[in-house]
Amino acid sequence: MTSTTAVSTRHPEKHRKKWLTMGRREALFFYIFISPWILGFLIFTLGPIVASLYFSFNDYAVIAPAEWIGIANYRKAFTGDPLFWKSLVNTAYYVGIGVPLRIVFAFALATLLNQEIRGRLFYRVSYYMPSIIPGVASAVLWLILLNPRLGLVNLVLGLFGAPQINWLGTPEWSKPALILMSLWGVGGSMVLYLAGLQGIPDALYEAADIDGASRWRKFWSVTIPLMTPTILYNLIMQLISSFQVFGSAFIMTRGGPLNSTLFYMLHLYNFAFQYFKMGYASALAWVLFVVIIFFTLLTLRWSQAWVFYQGEKK
Repeated sequence: MTSTTAVSTRHPEKHRKKWLTMGRREALFFYIFISPWILGFLIFTLGPIVASLYFSFNDYAVIAPAEWIGIANYRKAFTGDPLFWKSLVNTAYYVGIGVPLRIVFAFALATLLNQEIRGRLFYRVSYYMPSIIPGVASAVLWLILLNPRLGLVNLVLGLFGAPQINWLGTPEWSKPALILMSLWGVGGSMVLYLAGLQGIPDALYEAADIDGASRWRKFWSVTIPLMTPTILYNLIMQLISSFQVFGSAFIMTRGGPLNSTLFYMLHLYNFAFQYFKMGYASALAWVLFVVIIFFTLLTLRWSQAWVFYQGEKK
């Protein structure tokens, strides 16, 4: 003990330099190991973001050099492109109706599958599986299910006396059909809700039982408040993904009939890869970015009034 202490006090500067050297080596190895991610982010994410911002102020047709035109692309979007507003309205319809339905449906499923029922694991897997099926496969499957003559959806509705509906062939039903299809893939949100439900302390339910609370009162006064952080997360993720809806409309309807499913991302895709108006498409992308940021911040600001975090003092 004495000799060790003597050595450490005799050469403190040497040990300090050795410690600094080890720290620098660890930092060097850290940057070496994360360098592939950094390079990938700079080349494949940040680079295209900056490039799209630049091209949004240019007349750029991919096969010709970019020509600076200032804010003309943005002016065209708001004043010279009638399909811009049509695509915004279609997307707003999909977001405004689809997001609340998916939030409620996923939460209801999670609540049911959190109960002690026989075959619970089977049901959980069954409802989660559609969320990991590739989008193209899901779209092809739902093209069959929504077939107006032979589709399973119309066959089931016919058992209740409902008339046959041309789901994807009429403007009135095309967007509801895609929203119905989106409910099939709420398994990812359902799993998050299940995790949140299982994280609620049993002591709170026991205290509610002692107070004589009914099952409905416990649901509204214990379950819902403690699940609000999970609901907020799913709400934001659903908003972001719904504003960018593309695959189902592209594969199943190509924006029809009569542009009733021409969502914003499909409109952007047409200008970028059908008409090769990459400058205008970049401007559309930045408009969508601003819209998503606005609604995300608005949701976060609104959440201060209804989101409850365990341990916080009101």
